[in-house]
Amino acid sequence: MDGDEITIDPWGSAQSTDYDRIIEQFGLTSLDGWPLENPTKLHRRGIVFAHRDLDVVQEAQRTGDGFGVLTGLMPSGQMHMGHSMVVEQVKWFQQQGADVSIAVADLESQATRGIGLEEGRRTALSEYIAHYAAMGLDPEQTQVYFQSTRHAVQRLGFHLGKRTNLSEFEAIYGFNGETNLAHVQAPMVQVGDILHPQMEEFGGLRPVVVPVGVDQDPHLRLTRGLATKTNWFNIKPAPSVGLMISTSVHDENAHVFGRQPNGRLDKNKVAEVFQKIVEAVANLGFSDIISNPKQGHVHVPSATTRDRHGLRMSLLRLERNLGGLGLMAPSSTYHHFAVGLTGSKMSSSQPKTTLFLRDDVATVEKKIKRAFSGSQATVEEHRRLGGNPDIDVAYQYMMYFFEDDDAYLAELNAKYRSGHLLAGEMKQECIERAVAWMSHLGEMRDQTAHLVNDFLAEDSR
Repeated sequence: MDGDEITIDPWGSAQSTDYDRIIEQFGLTSLDGWPLENPTKLHRRGIVFAHRDLDVVQEAQRTGDGFGVLTGLMPSGQMHMGHSMVVEQVKWFQQQGADVSIAVADLESQATRGIGLEEGRRTALSEYIAHYAAMGLDPEQTQVYFQSTRHAVQRLGFHLGKRTNLSEFEAIYGFNGETNLAHVQAPMVQVGDILHPQMEEFGGLRPVVVPVGVDQDPHLRLTRGLATKTNWFNIKPAPSVGLMISTSVHDENAHVFGRQPNGRLDKNKVAEVFQKIVEAVANLGFSDIISNPKQGHVHVPSATTRDRHGLRMSLLRLERNLGGLGLMAPSSTYHHFAVGLTGSKMSSSQPKTTLFLRDDVATVEKKIKRAFSGSQATVEEHRRLGGNPDIDVAYQYMMYFFEDDDAYLAELNAKYRSGHLLAGEMKQECIERAVAWMSHLGEMRDQTAHLVNDFLAEDSR
């Protein structure tokens, strides 16, 4: 691999924070200037910084179609402040009309971290779901399930496994001959997690968006690739004008598309399929449809990029009617890593690096007072040269978690850079907000404790 390339490891502790290069290398789309309705502070401040196919979700919203959001949790430790960023984003999508699916990765936790299923269930309920409820998710629009009890996830992952191989895993994840097989199996279960909400029994065909830290993008790339490989119909810009629909023939659908065991084509079957494509397109209101079964495509000259979503949905429904899976590639959004209290990565396994959501007031105050600062070596130098809020943990925590007022945050930033605000004063600002935020969370946790079981899906109760 080229030494200039960035490697993203979903299980690693050291991750790149060169987000511009990550966008370029992995083909993400920047959210800078992207139109968002009622953005959260994470969006306004560029902390949620990139996406894949968010426009598909927004088009579903615009047309009044349903859409879903999926996230997951590893039931192997305490929730910390970094986890709250995902909950905030999920809540934002839910407020815009999304149904929410939350996967408890108890199989992965058992395989890779030695956490028994019963222990994982207790942790998921008492630690994670309790905080999801406290942070305001709506149990009526949320389904929490366990990988171990939702067999459709495992079946789908197993079924799609034949469309990938170890070479692709090596390219995406960097696996080699020393890789633990549990790590090889885990991504396919996650593929099932991400795609199965589109199955009829779990909500049906609709866009599903997955908000993640950028370290989880390998799972999204794998899933998107596998979903695309299963599709029977492709849509792309026509050479002249409009959009072109073509067929993708493979072993599973060859008989539907008229390929006979002797290799010959049944032209009548081909004509039937293309007539169904024309009908599906016509039902969307198009009349300028040019069908060319011999060349293997249907041309819709008046279709624009805006029509792509409707065409895709109609063709996926047709695929399902013909016996295919009809899966959409998932959308995704990406957020920055939250810095740890020590200035390194935030980690549940290193208590000194983070605030846990059950930390008491004294612990919160103690941890923030000891946090890494962006001040100068002495007060005199700080007054003269100013501090650096970009590396100051107290400021960063207010920006990520505790301060909603953008104008006041900008004021603190300016005062710190000019030297008018000292590191100790910045930490005190952070402590006051953190204590208020954590105290409120504790109160809400008590008030919503009775709702925890309401979040569970029927197959996970």
